[in-house]
Amino acid sequence: MRSVLMVQGMKDDELLARLQVNPEVREHLESTLRAIADERGEVGDADSAQMRVIDEMRRMGRASLSAWAQRKAARETEDRQGEGICREGKKNCAGTARSER
Repeated sequence: MRSVLMVQGMKDDELLARLQVNPEVREHLESTLRAIADERGEVGDADSAQMRVIDEMRRMGRASLSAWAQRKAARETEDRQGEGICREGKKNCAGTARSER
């Protein structure tokens, strides 16, 4: 795992900092690592281990995307409020009035 992160340029301290900012990812990553280690002997065979890791990765993916969407929406809301521009909703102007013939 470390070699993959290092190829992308992320160092251990940066990874830890990002995990602290993203507790939803950290929680699922810890659970995945516990499943891999199987210190308590909870996973009986390879199929069970595979299913547990797959399930945890799916949960982590859903939680990560949900957190990403919430943060993106919050940033966009802040940007709109800072600009003072309303980009959604109906226009208040009905357009140019027709000239009478």
